[in-house]
Amino acid sequence: MKIRTARTSDAGRLLDIYAYYVEHTAISFECETPTIGEFANRIASTLERYPYLVIEDGGQAKGYAYAGPLKDRAAYDRSCEVSIYLDRDARGKGYGRVLYEELERRLGKMGMLNLYACIASPIVEDEYLTSNSEQFHAHMGFQRIGVFHKCGHKFGRWYNTVWMEKLIGEHA
Repeated sequence: MKIRTARTSDAGRLLDIYAYYVEHTAISFECETPTIGEFANRIASTLERYPYLVIEDGGQAKGYAYAGPLKDRAAYDRSCEVSIYLDRDARGKGYGRVLYEELERRLGKMGMLNLYACIASPIVEDEYLTSNSEQFHAHMGFQRIGVFHKCGHKFGRWYNTVWMEKLIGEHA
């Protein structure tokens, strides 16, 4: 296993991972898969200020995680939003834990203190969405801090989002 910084040249493989979540799940609230160009621009834009990491095994990307601004105001500069996506066939192998631990380590070195995750949450679990992502984040030390009810509509169904928070530094 190897974790490295993403490159825009990774856009094709990372988009392959992400496209599954857009097209077949309610994990992402995007309804159309971005183009490779759009995805490469997202990687480049993120890397201007935040980590964007890829985990590889056997030379192939198995997942990625990145951070971004919580809000576009200077007072939020010690807080960020985090996201993670794993290849659908790579779940349950420890990649997510290792990847998130490295993302957290790098964010801590940058002076980040609060991490936030906005997670799609089923009203009732179905074939498009389970509670696995929320459970993963709880296992990683995040705590649920809020629910937005029926705020996402995909596949003809309504879904909630939950916000989860993890404090990783001292607030002096």
